Formats: sequence, C-alpha cells, structure tokens
Amino acid sequence: MLIVRADASVAIGTGHVMRCLALGQAWKDKGGQAIFAMADSTPAISERLLNENIRPVPIDAVAASDHDLEQTIALAHDQAAAWVVTDGYHFGAHYHSTLKNAGLKVLAVDDNGNGGPYTADFVLNQNIHARADLYHDRAPHTRLLLGTQYALLRREFLGLCEYQREIAPVARKLLVAMGGSDPGNVTLLVLDAIDQVHAPELEVLVVAGGSNPHMVSLSQRAARCRYDCRIVTNVTNMKGLIIWADLAISAAGTACWEYCLAGLPAILLAVAENQIPAAETLHAAGAAVLIGDGEKSDSHEIAESITRLLNSPKERQSMSHRARALVDGRGAERTVSALLRESFAESLKEDL
Repeated sequence: MLIVRADASVAIGTGHVMRCLALGQAWKDKGGQAIFAMADSTPAISERLLNENIRPVPIDAVAASDHDLEQTIALAHDQAAAWVVTDGYHFGAHYHSTLKNAGLKVLAVDDNGNGGPYTADFVLNQNIHARADLYHDRAPHTRLLLGTQYALLRREFLGLCEYQREIAPVARKLLVAMGGSDPGNVTLLVLDAIDQVHAPELEVLVVAGGSNPHMVSLSQRAARCRYDCRIVTNVTNMKGLIIWADLAISAAGTACWEYCLAGLPAILLAVAENQIPAAETLHAAGAAVLIGDGEKSDSHEIAESITRLLNSPKERQSMSHRARALVDGRGAERTVSALLRESFAESLKEDL
C-alpha cells in the first residue's frame, strides 16, 4: 500500500495532489494500491481520485500538526503501508522525522530545498534547478531523486512520449490554464490581454479547474471576448487539449512538464512564489517565456508576448525543441521503481 499525504484547496491549489496522482497510478500499474490522506480537499479532487479507484481518507486535523501525524501514522500502520509520500510545503523536518521514528518508509516530494534537515528515505525534486547542494542538510540514509527525469506525469501523458509537434506558421490556437483553483483570478487578466492581441481567426480555449471559484466572472468575460473563446472545466483529456494548442498561456506549476513533454511553447505566469525558481530555469533554458508575477503582471506585456509568439514560428520551434528535450514522461515509473528496489533491499536485509 502507498499512502500519499497531500492536500488541495482554493488557496494552495491542486498541483501537489495531481502530481502525486501520477505516482499513485504508476504504483497501481505495478500491482499495488494507493490511498490519499487529506486534511484539505475539494469536491473535484475527491471525485477525480475516486474515478481512479484511489480512496481519499480525511485527516481530521490541522495540516502538519501533531494530530495530523497521529492519524497519518495510524493509517499507515493499519494499512501496512510500504511507503508514505508527502507533498506540500507545510510538511517540514519535524513531520518527516516523526514518520521515520514511527518505523515508516518515507518519500518527500520537494521543490526548493528549504525544508531541512531532511530525514526521509528519498527526496524527489523534479525541477531543472534541482541539485544535491540544496539538500546538504540531510541524513546519511537520505537518497535524492533529482531533475526532470523524475517529473511526475499522469498515465494519460505516456501517449506523448513519441509525439512530434508540428509548428504552425502562424499560431491560432491558444490554451489558457491557470491551475486547478486560480484564487487570484489571473485567468481574467489573461483574457483582458488576449483582447489586446490582433490576430486573424484566433481560437481561445480556457481550462478552468474544478476548484476554480470564479466561474461566473470568467463566463461573462469569455462571452465578451473579441475572439472565439470557450471555457471547459473538470477536464479529463488534458493531453488532447495540449495537442490541439499552438501556444499555452499558463500558471508556472506542475503543468509545465506536460507542456514540455508535448513540446508545446508556453508563456508562464508565476501565480505563487514557490513557482518562481522552476519558471526562471525554464525561461533560462529557452523552453518557455516567463512574464513574472501572475496577479501583478501587466496585460499589455502579456499581449505583446502572445502577439510575438503567434507570429514567430522560429521562436516557437526553438522553444518546443528545448522543452521536449527536458522530459520523457517516465518520471513516475522511475520513482516507483526506486521505491520498489529499496523495499526489496530492505526485505533482503530482514531475511538475513
């Protein structure tokens, strides 16, 4: 049994849960079962997990508190969990050391290396900027899974591993995706920017996550858009939408790796401070264009970037090629293999 301890809400978004869903799928593909223990969730996330035959279990406590730990440890022991996975910035050194002291095997999913000292058995950082010196304050037994080779992409994206994108001479299909909740309603800012773009036959598809609280204002704004603009929600075929698009305007969250695998050029807006390091490295690598702070971004600057990329197949081709080279879609599979190898090694030690 794999126990995933991750949360989702309008405030914290859904990215932690969705990338761990990829891990849960890969674990199930190897014949295991997965449970998501959650102090916070949304109806859309709970429904998604149930549709994957993954049971969400409520944690009736403040996230990362001692009561949270008590319930998580009890659940892990009751289910004879092989591994406990944590993903969330509120799970710090105390949380992981307590899990370890309870005799559990722990994988900590991390992004920026500021949660030490690290005592988990594995720390996974899927970002370009991931490097060992971020984790110098770690226990001798803590092993590192670093870089985009460990990018956790859901099963649906495996079909893109051999996909070859065709770059249109003039891009006409825009995908707007500001995350599962978009608490700052950055999507509205992007739609204002798109109205400032002058392009023939532009199609705009807005993905509003099932946890988005701004559907009324977005629907009203989309109806006034100068271009053909549609909103879709509770999307189950994100892969198809990414293939459809010529260009994405997106939050700089976990979806970035989906765009990379598909070679989809993307304009990124960092809608949370913790998204900035990964977004900056993607920008520096030429794999995406980073505008900056999502809520404080200028709609004119966004419009200028959209216009430039719509009309620059050479730049989009370069971005697509560089992005595609970063991700191969096998990150979740690699991670599960590492967990299973570690479990097998531990069982051999016990037999001896």
